[in-house]
Amino acid sequence: MRLRNIPGAREEMVASPYVYTEPQEHRGHWREEFGNRAPLYIEVGMGKGQFIQTLARLHPDIDYIGIEKYSSVLLRGVQKQEEEQLPNLRFIRMDAEQIEEVFAPGEVDRIYLNFSDPWPKDRHAKRRLTSTTFLGRFAAVGREHVRIEFKTDNMGLFDFSVESAAEAGWKILAVTRDLHADPVLAEGNVMTEYEEKFSSRGNPIGKLIIEAPDRKGAPQ
Repeated sequence: MRLRNIPGAREEMVASPYVYTEPQEHRGHWREEFGNRAPLYIEVGMGKGQFIQTLARLHPDIDYIGIEKYSSVLLRGVQKQEEEQLPNLRFIRMDAEQIEEVFAPGEVDRIYLNFSDPWPKDRHAKRRLTSTTFLGRFAAVGREHVRIEFKTDNMGLFDFSVESAAEAGWKILAVTRDLHADPVLAEGNVMTEYEEKFSSRGNPIGKLIIEAPDRKGAPQ
């Protein structure tokens, strides 16, 4: 997918009170930023923000941080948030590789990965957000037994993710290759912009829910 550069997007990120452009400064202190002790859920690769904004609206007792690498994509979510001003929602413009520099061990309660870049070439496998490399990073910043909820329409990436989770010692709590046809997992499902588009074309959506292993048993 070719991203359209939006002039002024980066400057608007800097000016917005909802975006952290130097998030490392808040490592270990995110709950202080929200002014409460609520659970902290993050979405890595939030796109235009429909998914995480819907969750923040539905669950005011949970704090949410959306992470997005590209300013021109994040801008749409920021503009919606500036209109709605949800008190439990913030954004970070960053690459997911930096996650351990931004969140302290045990600081994150849940992680959402939605329609992540599949990086289809084998030599790029470590860049996939469900690779054992990234699962190790997510386990490091998550609380004990942190959960990841992952959705994709790319079944090659889905199969890779299931295998990667097992290899990394994560417990598979739920798995389906057709989310919208699963009466249990479909209940209360919040869709992303991509999910609405892909499912409207008849594409099945895979969903995987996994739980991090005991810290003593986590891969080194």
